[in-house]
Amino acid sequence: MMSQRGISRRRILRWGGTAASVVICGVALPNFGIEPAFAADLGEGDVAILNYAYALEQLEAAFYTKVADNPFKGITQQETETFVQIRDHEVAHKEFFKKALGDHAIPEIEVDFSKIDFGRRSGVLSAADAFENLGIAAFNGAGPLLSNADYLSAAGTIVSVEARHAAMIAALLHGPSGASAGEGHINDQGLDGAMQPRAVLSKAKPFIKTSLNSASFK
Repeated sequence: MMSQRGISRRRILRWGGTAASVVICGVALPNFGIEPAFAADLGEGDVAILNYAYALEQLEAAFYTKVADNPFKGITQQETETFVQIRDHEVAHKEFFKKALGDHAIPEIEVDFSKIDFGRRSGVLSAADAFENLGIAAFNGAGPLLSNADYLSAAGTIVSVEARHAAMIAALLHGPSGASAGEGHINDQGLDGAMQPRAVLSKAKPFIKTSLNSASFK
């Protein structure tokens, strides 16, 4: 079994000063009945969790790349700039995990966005809102499962950026006056939601065709 510090500590810290959005440990990654293009072995321990985060970042990067490359009718300059900025962040997140994982990184996953109407503003913003809040909940749920403090620190800098993305999307979706601070996602104690891997994958399954597997997940 690979050591929890098997990934170079310097790979993590090298990125730590850069602003940089599922994930799983402790559970099996089910197929969910999807016919995958291939199966990806996430590995074990912290490596598996980082690969899980890498898969989700690939999903988000692919989504925003498609949005930027295929703007919906009537898109404004502000909306274009917002989507391009978020795309660049998500691509940076994806490349961070790929570099940190090195030879242990899973291949590029295959995504399926056929259920999203990229030609309609409401369809794009609703999907973006769902992806961002799912990513936040996924990182919050996976963080406590990491054993390496360096990885946890890096994850914290990413999830904070994801929260900024969620706020930007909420403002576009509901308007400045209608976008409350995390409505529906923050509990009575003022804490953001956290989701366990099975729940995250269940919500992400319509968009990920690749089967993600790890023998270390129970």
